[in-house]
Amino acid sequence: MSFLSALFGSKNTTETGNIVILDKTDYATAISGPKVQLVDVRTPSEYNGGHIKKAINIDFFNVVNFKAAFEKLDKTRPVYVYCRSGARSQKAARKLVAMGFNEIYDLRGGYNAWN
Repeated sequence: MSFLSALFGSKNTTETGNIVILDKTDYATAISGPKVQLVDVRTPSEYNGGHIKKAINIDFFNVVNFKAAFEKLDKTRPVYVYCRSGARSQKAARKLVAMGFNEIYDLRGGYNAWN
């Protein structure tokens, strides 16, 4: 059981290995800290059309840059990902597990659910 699952309970979360899917409310609470690793995995044009405050953009479809950019993040700290609807960020989360990240949180419904 992850820290957030223990904190928020399992009603609003779905856990798959190292990946926890949070609803909008729990995600907003989780990313409210000062040094959160928050990543928008949409394309730059999607990101420029609106994104969650403090999110950095690492395009899932730019394979070379995706890996290089995530290698710069701290694998020992939680990373929060989101995309437009949740499908891309789930694929990204699985890649992050393979890259050695231990705690990945995904926004249920993606940016569409955020607005």
